Amino acid sequence: MKVRTTVMAATATVLCLTAVACGPDDSAGKGNGKDSGKATGKASASQTPGADAGSAPGPAPTSNGKTLTEAELTKVALANGELPDYDFATMPGGDERGTEQSENAACRPIASIINGSPEPAPAATVFRTAMDVSEEGQDDQTVVTEILTSHAPGEAERLLSTVRDAVKACAGGFRTTSDDGPSTYTEVKALPAPEAGQEALAYQVTGSIEGEGVPLVFQLVRTGSTVVTFYAANFTSARTPEVPAALVTAQAAKLP
Repeated sequence: MKVRTTVMAATATVLCLTAVACGPDDSAGKGNGKDSGKATGKASASQTPGADAGSAPGPAPTSNGKTLTEAELTKVALANGELPDYDFATMPGGDERGTEQSENAACRPIASIINGSPEPAPAATVFRTAMDVSEEGQDDQTVVTEILTSHAPGEAERLLSTVRDAVKACAGGFRTTSDDGPSTYTEVKALPAPEAGQEALAYQVTGSIEGEGVPLVFQLVRTGSTVVTFYAANFTSARTPEVPAALVTAQAAKLP
């Protein structure tokens, strides 16, 4: 399979997050007429398979706990010039949510994150893409999707709790159905949580596109009533893609 160009890599990552065909079965992948090229994120040596997805260590920042509006979320989202070598953009199609429904109720929180619609439903949502421009032209250029969500009091904590439980319950994988057909995820495993925010977790979901394993990595960081979900995918190999620590730290530092 050919590797897509930088622009196509970013687009593929976005489409995967909105669950157009993030983990389709062979039949679904061959029947949707979409390009079968790949995009990638870099492998991270610090992400150890099987580690417990718990809260990040270290002192937790303080927070006013305010439920932010969409305008306020936009202000705290990282912007160009705030992190060297990174270009930030509004995610194309951010308003288009996925429709994947897990056949196993215990895995629903994971499917909801894949859809770009975390549960409990947020009060406001802002989508961004972050691209490492210092890697321009490389096949494995780092492209990360960010979902910033604000929640009613107590619901941000519940979001991380339900996802953490689902990671444990769905280790053997799960299947979903959607408007685009069935999808299979063969494995879910915890990864070391990023050291950011008041609470954090990380995990990998392995999807399947035309019989090939596709590792998808998610990191969730909470400060107060705000959660940032970072997402990266590797469409060229089975290596765990990287969500750069500098990106996570910089974004978490802007949360109120």
